[in-house]
Amino acid sequence: MSKTFLRITAALLASTMLVTGASAETVRWARSSDALTLDPHSQNQGVTHNFAHHIYETLVNREVDGSLSPRLATEWATKEGEPNVWVFTLREGVTFHNGNPFTAEDVVFSLDRARSEKSNMRQLHADVASVVAVDDLTVEVHMNGPSPLYPNNLTNTFIMDKEWSEENNVTEVQDYAAGEDNYAVRNTNGTGPYILAEREPDVRSRLTVFEGHWADAPAVTEIVFLPITENATRIAALLSGEVDFVQDVPVQDIERLQSTDGITVTTGAENRSIYFAYRMDDAPLRSSNVTDVNPFQNPLVREAIHLAVDRDAIQRVVMRGQSVPTGIVVPPFVNGWTEELDAYPATDVARARELMAEAGYPDGFTVTLDTPNNRYVNDEAISQALVNFLGQIGIQVTLASRPVAQHSPLITANETDFYMLGWGVPTFDSAYNFNDLIHSKEGSYGAYNGGLYSNPEVDAMIESLGTEVDLEVRNATIAAIWEIIQAERMVLPIHNQVLAYATRGNLEVAVHPENQPLLNTVTISD
Repeated sequence: MSKTFLRITAALLASTMLVTGASAETVRWARSSDALTLDPHSQNQGVTHNFAHHIYETLVNREVDGSLSPRLATEWATKEGEPNVWVFTLREGVTFHNGNPFTAEDVVFSLDRARSEKSNMRQLHADVASVVAVDDLTVEVHMNGPSPLYPNNLTNTFIMDKEWSEENNVTEVQDYAAGEDNYAVRNTNGTGPYILAEREPDVRSRLTVFEGHWADAPAVTEIVFLPITENATRIAALLSGEVDFVQDVPVQDIERLQSTDGITVTTGAENRSIYFAYRMDDAPLRSSNVTDVNPFQNPLVREAIHLAVDRDAIQRVVMRGQSVPTGIVVPPFVNGWTEELDAYPATDVARARELMAEAGYPDGFTVTLDTPNNRYVNDEAISQALVNFLGQIGIQVTLASRPVAQHSPLITANETDFYMLGWGVPTFDSAYNFNDLIHSKEGSYGAYNGGLYSNPEVDAMIESLGTEVDLEVRNATIAAIWEIIQAERMVLPIHNQVLAYATRGNLEVAVHPENQPLLNTVTISD
């Protein structure tokens, strides 16, 4: 019997002892992976943000329908006569979990922390020149130029208590890639609806309701969060009544759960694309038998790979219909998506082999593909399908599968030749993708550009998007950038995710487009 199984069993038993069965107050919530850290500005990663949203809060919120709504800020607008300045009016009477009052100084501290060098959130604030507290309930964000869409960048930037951060020596962001630890990695002090009561990373966390929260009391007053990597174990826990909500339902279990009494399965499209990317700099690949050049730099090789992949087969066989094949790394939710960009080539293995020969690799080459195995829907199985497709054109791929906690740092530290990534777009705008995935890896940009693609002309176009006020001009620039990305085959899009949530009894959880359901907003029917 594995240690992992024993730890999961112990966690489930502990949660069962807390509540005998699901109640109107407690929800036991299972996911395939845990938050990477509790430092709210360290990692720009969906599971981490989803967990943090229950403890910390943002100035503005993203609703299920994609609209922005007030959270810690009640109003926001550009300053009259000064289009470079955003003014945020803060919610009055808000307190942190330790009783400290929430003020403008906390917002200034948090935005400056989020845009600091070690923060994985800094690209969202690349156009910020300074943040100023006008009074206790008013903050001005001075931009480098007019930035009409800046509030869209704030939906995952959490506000910390400046005083608590100084007292606990966490004014600087955790350097996650370097394996750094700090007090904020395992301890929290937010303004959110729940307080962190217990934390055992990768095993179990418990949140209890914050009685002093400014909003109406939630129906769910206690959350037991259980990361359960193994699909079978996670579903067995749901069926046995040991958990109430499974966020990551395996595609092979959807039909069985739909026909199970007492279980509700809710499906919906996610604002996330699954894709693969390659090292594209001059250095030879670390994992290839080609040691003098980088084969992925050759556009013929990248085109051959695009033609070798059968996206429809992945949807039909691997995903059992629970995906939407795509030719672009941006979902239809997002500004910049078009049907033309979404089109993908028909699979043509014969032509792909010809291109490999033209590129000088008639016998192919070897390479290692890095994939997560507990982050996206069927992530490892998708990667295995890619291994098979590329084998048909001579590219012999070794699959290296890891939990996302070990996979993500490979990308941010430039230690992978070929990798899978899933990318959500919380801003609902293509600039978010460009800033992180396409722009050269420098300064506030390119945090997840693990392929090290670099084009100064494209960089300048990307940077212009942050301060372009003419939306027609801005959208034309977005279209031009996508045209370059598509023509150069910088990345290999596979599909947009379709999510499935499963709940027991009378618990109702709507599918969130960013896969970030907030349990303080769920309903529990009679």
